[in-house]
Amino acid sequence: MKIKAVTVGMFATNCYLVYCPKTAEGIIVDPGANGKLIASCIKELKIKLKYLINTHGHIDHIGANRKIKEDFKVPILLSENDLQLYHNPGYGLSFVLKKQPAPDWFVNEGDELRFGECSLTIVTTPGHTPGGVSLIGNNELFCGDTLFAGSIGRTDLPGGSYPTLIKSIKERLMTLPGHLNVYPGHGPATTISEEAESNVFIT
Repeated sequence: MKIKAVTVGMFATNCYLVYCPKTAEGIIVDPGANGKLIASCIKELKIKLKYLINTHGHIDHIGANRKIKEDFKVPILLSENDLQLYHNPGYGLSFVLKKQPAPDWFVNEGDELRFGECSLTIVTTPGHTPGGVSLIGNNELFCGDTLFAGSIGRTDLPGGSYPTLIKSIKERLMTLPGHLNVYPGHGPATTISEEAESNVFIT
């Protein structure tokens, strides 16, 4: 599995292009802004996009959805529990964003996204938002704003819940193999074992 991180927008959101090196089929995780830049990277890498998935519905993770959907004709995937957040101005600072295309599919726990010879499995990780999800592969974890290197997602925006977030991290993520590389929505990558040992919100 190949991974290209593109940091976009005023919130420095990590958008991930994840693709199969043999077939070039892939997905995009959280195209938050700068749609032209992201589209250019997709074309440069010659990725055959199959899915666009948002780990949650905040503006800084969905801002380039329209551009990517229109350019590459891919379905948008989202948890139904974040649909209100995704669509309604005023939630998650979305008042500065034009209305995004409706999600094509809702993802649920255990859903598998296949692209080429690779796959990622959906794990629900609410707390930062009601419908937050993570994607897990053999060596990869894309966790949106649930977990960061040395920190965790904020819970003071509408729909956030600190107890729910901590439960998601401890019961859904910290039980995963320690070798997993963690690719968060902001900031540098880390690993499950590193966060289990040193993240003060967990230890």
